[in-house]
Amino acid sequence: MSSTYFISDIHIGLQDDRSELMKLDKLEQLFSAIKADGCALYMLGDILDFWLEFRHVIPKGFTRFLCLLSDLVCHKVEVVYMAGNHDFYLGRYFDDELGIKTLYGMHELHLDGLKFLVAHGDGLGKGDLGYKIFSRLVKNRYNLALLKGFHPDLAIGLMKGLSQLSRTHKPDNRHFETDRLLNFAEALAIEKNFDYFICGHNHLFGIKELEQRGRYVNLGTWIEGSFPYGVFDQGVFELRTL
Repeated sequence: MSSTYFISDIHIGLQDDRSELMKLDKLEQLFSAIKADGCALYMLGDILDFWLEFRHVIPKGFTRFLCLLSDLVCHKVEVVYMAGNHDFYLGRYFDDELGIKTLYGMHELHLDGLKFLVAHGDGLGKGDLGYKIFSRLVKNRYNLALLKGFHPDLAIGLMKGLSQLSRTHKPDNRHFETDRLLNFAEALAIEKNFDYFICGHNHLFGIKELEQRGRYVNLGTWIEGSFPYGVFDQGVFELRTL
């Protein structure tokens, strides 16, 4: 059986040129492995540090990444892009031009007889009301329509600024926020039977056994000098780093 891969929170476009080049080199290395033995790649949000597209315009600066994705699809790898809090509006470009399925929210998938719940993680669980209000305002379809009426340079510049605002927002209770997604997974396990809950968002890399059943997985981030990813192969899920 072919492997299924998972990545999250790479934030392409955030850092200095040297760091960005390293991330793209590591992505190319990972994608080469996926082309060799992978059947699917799930990108669980914030792969780009911001994204807002127009009917005839997309942001510049991501050409190499988009080419790498296109090459994956050409090698018959199923690629799914789940939106994160920095993916303000994925639109139709990834679906129509690259053949990549885009999703929002939390989704269920079954692999080798096991049940996976996958999500970026933003807005899940209790707390962080400030971010939830911010997200509703930014991603509201009427506000997006208004924003897309601006010149693309102005609109994209504004979204870059909002991306920074989203990053610097600090919840009042940092201890609660650190455990928020784990607490959400624990509560969800009471209501639903699943084997893995996989997310990103808070950048806290690791796997934890849940009290009820199943495992909580956080894919971490690529902005702190390491390059983590998840892979499910022959009934076993592992977290690895390049």
